Amino acid sequence: MARAVHDRLPFLATPPPAPARGRNPPLAEMLRLVGAATVDSDAAAAADEEANALSLPLPRGGATPPPPGGRTIQFRLAFTSLTYSVRAARRARPSGGDGGGGFRLPLQNRCDRVTAAAPDAHSSRARVLLDGITGEAREGEILAVMGASGSGKSTLIDALANRISRDALKGSVTLNGEPLTGNIIKSISAYSTLIDALANRISRDALKGSVTLNGEPLTGNVIKSISAYVMQDDLLFPMLTVAETLSFAAEFRLPRALPAAKKRTRVLELIDQLGLRAAADTIIGDEGHRGVSGGERRRVSIGTDIIHDPILLFLDEPTSGLDSTSAFMVVQLYDRISRDALKGSVTLNGEPLTGNVIKSISAYVMQDDLLFPMLTVAETLSFAAEFRLPRALPAAKKRTRVLELIDQLGLRAAADTIIGDEGHRGVSGGERRRVSIGTDIIHDPILLFLDEPTSGLDSTSAFMVVQVLRSIAESGSIVITSIHQPSHRILGLLDRLILLSGGRTVFSGPPSAIPAYFAEFGYPVPDDENRAEFALDLIREFESSPAGTGQLVSFNKTWQVMHAARHNPNDDPWAPTMSLKEAISASISRGKLVSGSDVAGEAASMHTYANPFWVEMKVLTKRSAINTRRMPELFLIRLGAVVITGAILATVFYKLDQSPKGAQERLGFFAFAMSTMFYTCADALPVFLHERYIFLRETAYGAYRRTSYVFSNAIVSFPPLVVLSLAFAFTTFFAVGLAGGVSGFAFYTLAILASFWAGSGFVTFLSGVIPHVMIGYTVVVAILAYFLLFSGFFINRDRIPDYWIWFHYLSLVKYPFEGVLQNEFGRGGECYVRGTQMFDNSPLAVLPDAVKTRVLASIGTALGVKIGPNTCVMTGHNVLREAAVTQLGKWECLLVTAAWGFFFRLLFYFSLVLGSKNKRR
Repeated sequence: MARAVHDRLPFLATPPPAPARGRNPPLAEMLRLVGAATVDSDAAAAADEEANALSLPLPRGGATPPPPGGRTIQFRLAFTSLTYSVRAARRARPSGGDGGGGFRLPLQNRCDRVTAAAPDAHSSRARVLLDGITGEAREGEILAVMGASGSGKSTLIDALANRISRDALKGSVTLNGEPLTGNIIKSISAYSTLIDALANRISRDALKGSVTLNGEPLTGNVIKSISAYVMQDDLLFPMLTVAETLSFAAEFRLPRALPAAKKRTRVLELIDQLGLRAAADTIIGDEGHRGVSGGERRRVSIGTDIIHDPILLFLDEPTSGLDSTSAFMVVQLYDRISRDALKGSVTLNGEPLTGNVIKSISAYVMQDDLLFPMLTVAETLSFAAEFRLPRALPAAKKRTRVLELIDQLGLRAAADTIIGDEGHRGVSGGERRRVSIGTDIIHDPILLFLDEPTSGLDSTSAFMVVQVLRSIAESGSIVITSIHQPSHRILGLLDRLILLSGGRTVFSGPPSAIPAYFAEFGYPVPDDENRAEFALDLIREFESSPAGTGQLVSFNKTWQVMHAARHNPNDDPWAPTMSLKEAISASISRGKLVSGSDVAGEAASMHTYANPFWVEMKVLTKRSAINTRRMPELFLIRLGAVVITGAILATVFYKLDQSPKGAQERLGFFAFAMSTMFYTCADALPVFLHERYIFLRETAYGAYRRTSYVFSNAIVSFPPLVVLSLAFAFTTFFAVGLAGGVSGFAFYTLAILASFWAGSGFVTFLSGVIPHVMIGYTVVVAILAYFLLFSGFFINRDRIPDYWIWFHYLSLVKYPFEGVLQNEFGRGGECYVRGTQMFDNSPLAVLPDAVKTRVLASIGTALGVKIGPNTCVMTGHNVLREAAVTQLGKWECLLVTAAWGFFFRLLFYFSLVLGSKNKRR
């Protein structure tokens, strides 16, 4: 079927011209060709609409001689002497921390000499997480990083994927010999510490060394375009189906000019490639919604990162359990992202891999599946495609990419199933994992990084995930993944393996060399035992011994030198024959799709984002609206709380009269009613926190701007606030007997809406700075209580101490409270105290009415005015003056309340910016 589709789309057979020999075109000029293999005339787009599938892998181009096995090798990722240490509190040295050094793969012609780090002393404050790690990964292969918990697997993945500050990482990462930059690797790769360094997810200022591709430094823009990074966590929308997730990933990652039909085809092909066809219509699921299995969820997560068919594919422990994540969290407590601590180099094709390049050519698949629960798999991937794929790519091609990815991930059966969560049954755990992968690989990265993509999965599901990774690698990507303890079947799918212990290399080479390696070391692998499990068990024994793993580290150096001496570099059939730029150009010509690239060729530069601001905002708004609309119970609960509260207030304050007591009761009603608006908004805190984690994941690889998310969040949250405001206003206004008629009701409703808007902004801001729900609830309740205390109801402004008066003006309750008071009492014509009523609640209240009348007349005579029993002695304006509500008019109070909502959303934006900078990039 793939060949039939290719024949029907003749423009796929004519790749754009590769750079001529002897000419070294600018990287930006070469990237202009991105998508040319898939974007052509309107006629081609029409043909796309008719196409039902698009072949994966796409046609290959280039002139690289085929290596053994018949594959055409164009990319080689290299990392040299990666060293990373952090400053930690004084504590005992961790087991297995002895030794140090670097390593080279058997095919390398030399061994870098790295000074071994001194063993950690009990009193030492320095902790070495990576020590001179060296290696390489080639197109069409899978490089696995193994080791026990805390061995440095995730740290290596993070370093390669540029998720550790380059100021703290020493060494180099290159792609085809060129430095691999953050922007490039984010576009061509997907994501743990060796993996992170290769994927340029560690700041190049902290990473010393080089990353090259085909011998050339791999810059950020290049690596972003040709790679993908699969992290340990499957962060997916739980209520999207597998197909929807990959479809949205295609919308984000595939060029805008790509027809929708081709995007759909790409999603379907990816679903098949990932073995997710049976789960395509199943939601990802979460704690309350049954969805895909753990293995399927991991494959979906991979699919989201590789939907753009990356050349480089990085994976961070795709088959691991959760212990590696726990180890990472512990390391974070010791300031893992420290400066001037990471050394070494990462190259792609021999060139340093810079941040911009790696951002463009990579993808990173995390371990957690953070997805919108009520989106289907296809919707999740479609939105991912909208974010990650270039704006110039036609919608039809984006849909095709989503469909191809759905097939590649094996999610066709679950494509129309929601992701699911605790209260909504969705896709299985495995399908959810695959959807999470799909959202990250929708742009078809060259580099794919994965952080334990098989974490928490059974052996069968884990094997299916790695099978998907195998097919992704064979389609022309470099796949780098961290893995905890692979089965025998999974080990057979891996091409290269790095075993770590305490951040040091104890083995590096093909998995088939493990028996010979340990036999030479004096510990032969029994015939009936899994060689990977044997190696890990042996490493654990050494780690628990007093001597540690120093012997293994030293033997690995000797073994690497010995095997490197047997290898003649001139006879290496895997040696890249192209520069990094030529390799990327050839990769583009065979159909690789680069996120953020100008596929139409009207600009000669690589954009940071695939779409302009207004497109991002539209897509984000649509996605959030769909997810919210499918969870009506959340809105209905808030609506029920508002209506019930309003009904209680209406019955308690029913038909207040215009008496002195009625005036005082009105003040109490307004104070409670306005504070209720803010407390009701606290119910949305968990929703905001969940979306915050998804935001951090998606913006890590530049899917969209932070401003787009802030605006879309505000747009989606506003309509429900209108409904809540009308419900509360109708429930209370007429029952309480408030003044003003239609105009009074309108202002009262607007004041409630402004209060909801300010409260929503306040809670949204807190979700950006407080990561835990219970802490968030505590802070919200406490601060709102202070707002009510200083609102002016319990104590007038004039009587608030000077050292607390500032809190009065910061109180969110103050302004809507004063606004509705002026709406009620500032109209004129109302009288709340007449004649002898002025004696109520005083010692003179017990006097007969006749006596009260004579006393009142005497007071009038003394004042020179006539005061009778029906004379009005207190109007609404008097009530306002007694309440000290005299500084701002009611419309000014309304505007200030609304302005608070905008102000808190601005603070929310800055919290996202600062929060992202404090995370691993």
